[in-house]
Amino acid sequence: MTILYVSDQEAARAFYESTLQIQPHLHVPGMTEFQLESGFVLGLMPTEGIKRLLGRDIFPEIAPGNPRAELYLTVDNAEEYLGRALQNGAEIILDVTMRDWGDRVGYCLDLDRHVLAFAESQNT
Repeated sequence: MTILYVSDQEAARAFYESTLQIQPHLHVPGMTEFQLESGFVLGLMPTEGIKRLLGRDIFPEIAPGNPRAELYLTVDNAEEYLGRALQNGAEIILDVTMRDWGDRVGYCLDLDRHVLAFAESQNT
């Protein structure tokens, strides 16, 4: 399981629900979870929630908004997923291209500026 800290849980839920075309299997105040085909769980937690949970602010004020994580998802059609992400408000970084490690990958920034990669693995 990976949990992304998000500024707006409802906006992030709507973004990932529409982009991934799946419903969350858990959606309660403070946590949204998507069960992906591979058994991987993507969690979305409001930034304020993790601050309350840990009892302190762990987020540096230096360069706010810079990407702090990459979510690399292997999918059947990277262009389709990247296109849906862009339609839902993502910012393009790189169109789908063949990478030297053998995957075709496209990159964007989600609503909270996490790097989101959609990859077609050529090694499976």
